[in-house]
Amino acid sequence: MPTTTALAAFLAALRNPASDPPPEAGPGWLWPVATTLYEELPPDMREAWAARLHPLLRSGPDTSGLRAVHSWHADTILPLLAEAEHDGDIAAFAALGDLHRDAAQGGRADHDTWRTALTPALLRLYDAAYDRTSAYTEAHTGARDYALANGFSATEADGYGHEYARLSSDANARACAEAHAEALGAALAQAYAIDGCEVYADTYPDAQLRAVVRASTERGDLTIVRRLAEGFLAALKSHGADRKSAGRPA
Repeated sequence: MPTTTALAAFLAALRNPASDPPPEAGPGWLWPVATTLYEELPPDMREAWAARLHPLLRSGPDTSGLRAVHSWHADTILPLLAEAEHDGDIAAFAALGDLHRDAAQGGRADHDTWRTALTPALLRLYDAAYDRTSAYTEAHTGARDYALANGFSATEADGYGHEYARLSSDANARACAEAHAEALGAALAQAYAIDGCEVYADTYPDAQLRAVVRASTERGDLTIVRRLAEGFLAALKSHGADRKSAGRPA
């Protein structure tokens, strides 16, 4: 297929994630991540980014394992999450970053090592990604209306609503983070320990990416998605070069 025709088909598939992935889409984890990045990018940046992704995939980056994933996490995702950390405690991201960095170079760690490093980082990620604003507003409105219906004055009802919303939204954020860390931590640890692309695809990396976007954009930095997209290209490019330098077919 001529390059221009192949690029047109590639762009059409990116615009319609429900369609079948193109031949150059790579392993099962890669295409959902690519389509999510495309969707999250500002409209005026999508086509140019996709036009750079397409030749990278056609040239055959090393997607037989998860080295590109590890590079993307170590060099882009975890630094972004550390920057967004409200209380400045980045130790969890630093420890996980060390593991990813080693794995990107071919190092291996067992399931328990990965699980130990993943759990605190996932707790922080999903706590930060929780939509506290919407949850707080909904809880406040419900509690205030309940109080008004039960004889509270408007001022008392509003105060009751705020107290309930504060307690419930914090508790719900913790519960959400704990549930994700428990389920996702085990699945990711398994994928990373065996360097398994199919197992990693089953962890819904596109949903994890959306959580990273939510957690990072809470501070109002509109460059977050661009940095994630650029980091993704850099990781694929880096490991395409690694594959060729190792003498394997591209």
